[in-house]
Amino acid sequence: MSTFEFNTKFFKLESLLYSFAYNLTKNADDAKDLYQETAFRALSNKDKFRPGTNFKAWVITIMRNIFINNYRRKRKAGVFMDSTDNQYFINSGSSAVSNNGENNILMQELDAMLEALDDSIRLPFLMHYYGYKYQEIADQLELPLGTVKSRIFFARKELKEKIYNAYGERPI
Repeated sequence: MSTFEFNTKFFKLESLLYSFAYNLTKNADDAKDLYQETAFRALSNKDKFRPGTNFKAWVITIMRNIFINNYRRKRKAGVFMDSTDNQYFINSGSSAVSNNGENNILMQELDAMLEALDDSIRLPFLMHYYGYKYQEIADQLELPLGTVKSRIFFARKELKEKIYNAYGERPI
């Protein structure tokens, strides 16, 4: 396919691509950016398009993948948008004092719950918690692999019940 044919096909889809970009982003400026990035990628990779295949689907796939990659990048970066006029909320975090007392008490309670478990299920569970593989636990405790897996399952189940009884529905 010649460059002229490729460009003609691409620009015939301009309104469709822009509306699809707006549908993804829900923002006119972001839709323009997404369209522009898609145009750039499609034109720079036109040699990868195979004639005889669906051109519209190829371009829309490029746009969708760009949108997904950008979305994941923004989410991973943890972008914080503050719409408040007062900058006090942003600057007030520097004076906060961290206190891990509540977390320490919670961990002590969880350790006590763990210690209350029967040794037959507590040991495999702790070994798994510390990073041992199922097979390593089975070899060290001289137990069948299925027994190790079931004991870890039962330990988790019993711990969940103890946590629910102690804390109820409230999140820990």
